[in-house]
Amino acid sequence: MKKMRALSAAVLGCFSSFCMAQSAAGGSSVTMYGIVDIGINHVTGASGGSMTSFTSGNMQGSRLGFKGNEDLGGGYRAVFTLESRLEADTGALSNRPISQGRLPDRLSNAGSLGLPAALQPAVSAVATQIGNSVGVNLGNNFFDRQIFTGLITPFGAFTFGRQYTPGYLANANFDAMKTESSLSLGQLVAIPASFDIRVSNSLQYGLQLDGFTATAMYAAGEVAGRSSAGRLWGAMAMYKGNGYSFGGGYNNRNNELGEKSLTTAVLGATVDVGPGTLSGQFSTIKDDHPTNLSGIAAVLSANPATAPVASLVQNAFIQGFRQDARLFQIGYRITSGVHTVVVAYNNMNDKRPFNADRSSYGVAYTYALSKRTDLNAVLTHLNNKNTSQEMLGGNGFLGGVAASPGKNVNSLALSIRHRF
Repeated sequence: MKKMRALSAAVLGCFSSFCMAQSAAGGSSVTMYGIVDIGINHVTGASGGSMTSFTSGNMQGSRLGFKGNEDLGGGYRAVFTLESRLEADTGALSNRPISQGRLPDRLSNAGSLGLPAALQPAVSAVATQIGNSVGVNLGNNFFDRQIFTGLITPFGAFTFGRQYTPGYLANANFDAMKTESSLSLGQLVAIPASFDIRVSNSLQYGLQLDGFTATAMYAAGEVAGRSSAGRLWGAMAMYKGNGYSFGGGYNNRNNELGEKSLTTAVLGATVDVGPGTLSGQFSTIKDDHPTNLSGIAAVLSANPATAPVASLVQNAFIQGFRQDARLFQIGYRITSGVHTVVVAYNNMNDKRPFNADRSSYGVAYTYALSKRTDLNAVLTHLNNKNTSQEMLGGNGFLGGVAASPGKNVNSLALSIRHRF
C-alpha cells in the first residue's frame, strides 16, 4: 500500500502564503512570516484619464502572519495559522478600487437594467449602496486573510476557521501568474466577483497521496433560522506527475435566502514544454440568485417616494447581477537563473444579454535579487467589449470600473517584493 501523507489546507495550497511541510519532522514551532510588496502602478482608461499611484500588492498582497505546529505523537500534529493583510503604502488593513464605489454602467443605469429613465434616482441610490461595499476587507478584520487551526492525522488533515476555498485553490494552481498581478485570470471577473476566494466558518479535509492532492470543504452560513443560507461547499483534486499536472475544483455557495447562488467550476493542466511550463485552464461561472440583494425592496419601501417601485427595482438588480460566463487562460512561464518571464492570454465570454465580453494579455518579468527579494515589471492590456467596463488592479487590490463601457485599459506596474 502506498504511503499516505496528510497535509494541512495551507500545504495543499502551497501557492498561497506559506508551506508547513518544513515542520513535518518532530518538535513544535511558532513562526512569524510575511510579504511586503509595494510599487508604482500606472493605468489608462480610468475616469479622468490615466492615473499613476503607489500601490501595495501589485504581485502579492502584503501580509503579516504567524504559523505554528505541535507534535502530538503517533503521527498527529496540531497546526494553526493567523494571517493579516496590510497595505504597505499606508499601513491600513483595507483598500478601495481606483474607481472607488462606482459600479459598471450596465449595473447602475436604469435603461441598461430595463427600467424607465424616471426610476434613475432609485437606481442610483441602490447602486451607491452596493458600490460602497466594493473593496478589500472594508470591515477592517485583522485576520482577514486566514485564521484556522486543526489536526494533521495519519489519515488526513482537518482544519477549521477562515480558509481558501477549493475552487480558488484550483484556479490559483493552474493560473500561469499564480493569481499574481494584473495579468492573472481573476482580474477579468472582479465586479461582480466570480470566485469565492476565502470563506469563514469552514471545515476542510485534505490529503496527499504521492502526486495526488485533494481537499473538501463545508462552510456554514450561520444565519439564524435558515441553516442553508450562506452555506458553501466545495472540492478540489489535482495530480502532479513528472513534467505535467492536471485537476479541477468546484465551489457552490447559497445566498442569504438559502437559494443556490455563485457556482464556479475549474479545470486546468500544465505541461513542461521546452525550457518552461505551458499552463491552461477553463472555468464556468453561474449565479441565478445573486447574494445580498434581497433587502433592496425593504430599503426602498422605507421611502414613500420609492416605495411603489421597490420590488421592480430589486428584481432589476437581481437580473443584472446574475452571472453566466466562461473563463479561459493559456500562459507560458520560463525561469532561467534569476530571471522569470510569464506571458498569458485571458478571455471571459459573458453569456448574459449584457454580452460584457473581455480579454487581456501581457507579459510579466521578475528579477530575483535574492531568494527573498525580487523586482517585478508587469505590462497588461485589457480589451473591454460591448458593455464590459473592467479596470485592472493587482493581486492585493481591485481595479474597479473603467471610464465607459468598451473602454480599453492598459496597466504598467513596477514593484519590489520582500518575503520574510
